[in-house]
Amino acid sequence: MIIENRPGAGGNIGTEVVVRAPADGYTLLLATGANATNAALYEKLNFDFIRDIAPVAAIGGGALVMVINLSFPAKTIREFVAYAHANPGKINMASAGSGTTVHLAAQLFKIMTGVDFALIQYRGSPWTDIISGRVQAYFGVIPASQEYVKTGKVLALAVTGATRSEVLPQVPTMDEFVPGYEASTWWGVGAPKGTSTQIIEKLNKDINAVVAEPNIKARLVGLGLQPMQLTSAEFTKLIADATNKWGQVIRAANIKPE
Repeated sequence: MIIENRPGAGGNIGTEVVVRAPADGYTLLLATGANATNAALYEKLNFDFIRDIAPVAAIGGGALVMVINLSFPAKTIREFVAYAHANPGKINMASAGSGTTVHLAAQLFKIMTGVDFALIQYRGSPWTDIISGRVQAYFGVIPASQEYVKTGKVLALAVTGATRSEVLPQVPTMDEFVPGYEASTWWGVGAPKGTSTQIIEKLNKDINAVVAEPNIKARLVGLGLQPMQLTSAEFTKLIADATNKWGQVIRAANIKPE
């Protein structure tokens, strides 16, 4: 396998390369949750992700963890929400780029709790400002956040997945405080539209076998990811559901690409 990096436009450049490739199973896309959100985020694309990419297999899902500066007066999600309601607009929440999973997780939290805080976008790492207290909170990806949590440099209030994280088992889920809240991303493999069912089924079987391999599975878990073994039909549904869910958040918050 040759890995060809085609970065840019939130993954749209690399996706279009695969959309235009022969449907022979030899050119594949490492698809991510960004592909699901881009459909609503970008008004003009040269392709339709749902229509033009055939879902092959999932690899894993990744939740976020909401952390706060140690000096912040609230120490639980309930206390954070109460403090935010009492002090509207006075909390600074670090964020990644417009329309990213980190940004959308914070927007969903605002929508579901009715709180108001300022989202401060960072192109680089926000951790220095979080630890120092220049910004008070952050929805961070677990792989990059877990060491700061485990070493006591920040306090983790909740993880955003449907279940607790294996690497941060003591941290509750957001759903335990905000029923129905779930914000995570995923990684998987897609192929150009028109790829035969036989090729997709073979690739699905082989990828699922790799994900189930004990060493690979342990590596994914160690990175804060939840290994996923889905049929191509189940992966198709996951993508459709994510596209619909995050499209509603993007439209409700009037989010535009940078």
